Amino acid sequence: MSARVGHGPWGVPIALFILGAWAGHLVWLLSNEGPSWSSPLAWLHILVQGYLCTGLFITGHDAMHGTVSRRRWLNNAVGTAACFLFAGLSYHRLVVNHRAHHADPTSESDPDFSTRTQSFWPWLGTFMVRYATVIQFSVMALKFNILWWLGVEQWRIWLFWVVPAVLGTFQLFYFGTYVPHRRPETPEMAPHHARTLPRNHWVAMLSCYFFSYHWEHHESPSTPWWALWRMKDARASVTDARPAA
Repeated sequence: MSARVGHGPWGVPIALFILGAWAGHLVWLLSNEGPSWSSPLAWLHILVQGYLCTGLFITGHDAMHGTVSRRRWLNNAVGTAACFLFAGLSYHRLVVNHRAHHADPTSESDPDFSTRTQSFWPWLGTFMVRYATVIQFSVMALKFNILWWLGVEQWRIWLFWVVPAVLGTFQLFYFGTYVPHRRPETPEMAPHHARTLPRNHWVAMLSCYFFSYHWEHHESPSTPWWALWRMKDARASVTDARPAA
């Protein structure tokens, strides 16, 4: 397929836009000018913030593949900031584990995969145990207390910071790990042991920033998230061009 897109001028601006949208929306939500917990709009803002949290990790993930910027220091700086802001995650540790995932997906050595169970909740539990650390929880606790010390009401911290982060975690795991890699495998998943979302681009964007086009991601890890739809279209055109058996 010829739809691969590597480094380009859009990587850094798109990454900074997501970081800025996440931070700006969160600051407003945590302020006294933000919606009250009883407002119906509060729940809409929680969903929006959860989606922006997902975007934070997607940005960090692109940095792990070096697709944010050609300048390594800038690429890694954006990735480190995005992963830290998302949930106090270690960017370096994520890079090591993600390389292992791409090296042999769905194998015993894949830190993202559960070979013992294909059930959602046990797999999620295994996933969290492998990635969560005492340092991460300590960082998150420190962030919480800093926000409280700055005068942010506790209910706002829980509702507009903690809950969206949890929603983002579920969204990433479901669309980026569980659905793409769960068994039984089908012929279309070869050779990457990954399936792709059979929906239109709008659904893919809203579900997980095109990350649900997971076969395409494994086929071309150097293609940034915002160009995976081109990979999907290119794959579809090749399939349609094949003569019927």
